[in-house]
Amino acid sequence: MEDQRTLDLEMPSPTPGGALSRRQFLRMTGGGIFFLFTIGDLSLFAQERFRNNLPTDFNAFLKIGDDGRVACYTGKIEMGQGVVTSLAQTLADELDVAIDKIDMVMGDTELCPWDMGTFGSMTTRFFGPALRSAGAEARTVLVQLASEELKVSPENLITKDGFVFEKTDKQHRVAYADLSKGKKIIKHLSGKPVLKSIKEFNVMSKPTLRIDAEAKVTGKATYAGDVRLPGMLYARILRSPAHGAKLIDVDLSEVNKIPGARIVRDGDFIAVLHSSPDVAEYALAKINSKFDNASSVLTDKNIFDHLLKVAPEGKIVAQEGDLEKGKKESGSIIAETYLNDYVAHSPMEPHAAVVSIDGFKATVWASTQTPFSARDEVAKELGFRAEDVRVMPLFVGGGFGGKSRNVQITEAARLAKLSGKPVQVAWTRAEEFFFDSFRPAAIVKIQSGVNNEAKISFWDYHVYFAGDRGAKHFYNIPNHATTSYNSSWEGSAGSHPFATGPWRAPGNNTNTFARESQIDIMAANAGIDPLEFRLRNLTDPKMIHFLQTAAKKFGWTPAKAPSGRGWGIALGSDAGTSVATIAEVEVDKKIGNVKVKRVVCVQDMGLTINPEGAALQMEGCIMMGLGYALSESIHFEAGKISDLNYDSYEIPRFSWLPTIETIIIDNKESDPQGGGEPAIVTMGAVIANAIYDAAGIRLLQLPMNAERIKMALEKG
Repeated sequence: MEDQRTLDLEMPSPTPGGALSRRQFLRMTGGGIFFLFTIGDLSLFAQERFRNNLPTDFNAFLKIGDDGRVACYTGKIEMGQGVVTSLAQTLADELDVAIDKIDMVMGDTELCPWDMGTFGSMTTRFFGPALRSAGAEARTVLVQLASEELKVSPENLITKDGFVFEKTDKQHRVAYADLSKGKKIIKHLSGKPVLKSIKEFNVMSKPTLRIDAEAKVTGKATYAGDVRLPGMLYARILRSPAHGAKLIDVDLSEVNKIPGARIVRDGDFIAVLHSSPDVAEYALAKINSKFDNASSVLTDKNIFDHLLKVAPEGKIVAQEGDLEKGKKESGSIIAETYLNDYVAHSPMEPHAAVVSIDGFKATVWASTQTPFSARDEVAKELGFRAEDVRVMPLFVGGGFGGKSRNVQITEAARLAKLSGKPVQVAWTRAEEFFFDSFRPAAIVKIQSGVNNEAKISFWDYHVYFAGDRGAKHFYNIPNHATTSYNSSWEGSAGSHPFATGPWRAPGNNTNTFARESQIDIMAANAGIDPLEFRLRNLTDPKMIHFLQTAAKKFGWTPAKAPSGRGWGIALGSDAGTSVATIAEVEVDKKIGNVKVKRVVCVQDMGLTINPEGAALQMEGCIMMGLGYALSESIHFEAGKISDLNYDSYEIPRFSWLPTIETIIIDNKESDPQGGGEPAIVTMGAVIANAIYDAAGIRLLQLPMNAERIKMALEKG
């Protein structure tokens, strides 16, 4: 194991997704400018969160060092979504510095402003405006300082590339670094900072290569599993074979014979520690343990009946008109039930963490989407004050919502406390699958009607256990009601046999699958082309525009389904972003296999900070969406998870890759919206609709795997 990469705790400069050491921070704070600024106009939600959790005396989002480099402090983390680049673009543009002068310091709980976590496509929407305000105010303050230095009025000064110039004499200038050297200046503006206009952008809204690309493709990027500390021990933990199973008996005598192996036991929590991970794994296998049988009778076959029985009282989240009136006006009424299975997050990097304790202080290197929550959880586990725990996220190799929980971090903290040594807990792939907080199994029941003019006359929508994200429709329906039974993806007590949690655009994949499938069924029942049916029932000009844009790009020609072409449409909305997707599939009727041949996706996300990054996110969503649509499903019985690796849990493969065409609507005048998740929400529905068009079979349960397709074909 000696050739493995190590984490240098005294890195010479901040790294994307990395963190400064305490020594670096103290050295940098000795000379530089800290900027205090007023947060500009944010959403009410974001304003409230910032108001409650950021320091009231200042907002340290950035710092200019005496070498001219700019540290950008953000509580957000980088897990593949590209915000390490888009946030750097945002600050570089407003501050007027080159993007390669920005050092991103992400998620370090000692250096960065508090953040609720990285999820929900909220980074650009909620943190971005605050960062822009910080950059704009810093630039204004620098001009004021330069005015004193150059003896020129601020009105006659401009900024560019880290310098303040006199407008008429660009040789008469001063560098930001010269203004900050040896000084610690605290300065407020009397009013709100003036943000740059769109026409003044030099970096934002321009395609930009990811600044972490080289580190990742060369293997230099550091993840939690790469951390090596002097005296660190690797942990392997005794796990139960099923959720809910209890330890009855254990024999540790064989482990005691292994040189260097340390047994740590705290009640039923038993771990083996060793300086070699391979020996720790070997020692774990030498434990003879006996567990009782889990009491759960739930399986992947009876789970939906169970969920309907235990569902809590529903809550109406949208309502208008009179459902009974709508039913009377309907020429036809359609009632369907839609199901989706449990789905794993399956990140490329399993959960990992290292915890080191020094007296009454602890340092944590972790794979986490929620570093500040992790800090608080570790502090509680150790009995420390929160301010005495420092969490330093490194790069995170995928999360999708699954790394919002921090189980492996508290396990490492517990073992570090009990052993008195730094401890690394790195889950195996089997542990990752077993302990994942799965996307919840869910049910949607819809009853809807269409009048004689092919207009939707009523819409009665009930969603169980998926939550209400994406549940509200955007069609022109005069009589409708949407009811959510358990608005949280975590479920109510006793509902799920294991942990559930947010899974990329939580709830919206389920809701969009159900809604857009139902829309297609109504179109087919009315004998109308699916595109035309949607256009007849939409009044939002923007939604109509991007649907027509997608149809034009795809080359859509009208035909009622099933036409045999294998074409499908789905619309969606998530994180403030609207999306239209059209796909073409081919169905092998002998084996039930589906080949997705082409996907066209149009997205309106307001001002796009990095079009290149946004397109990559759309492509990633489309590819990942093939998994939950066609293959991904967790099988279980009596608390045992059957799918513990990729031999049975099938994720999309490179051979599945369709031709993907993305279009980002140029909407720079609107505020930037979320881009990390919207394109995934339509994938289940668009493929279901395309399968129906190709083969005349309607799949009502996700995933639409070969077995289910063959069964549907056999039933006709």
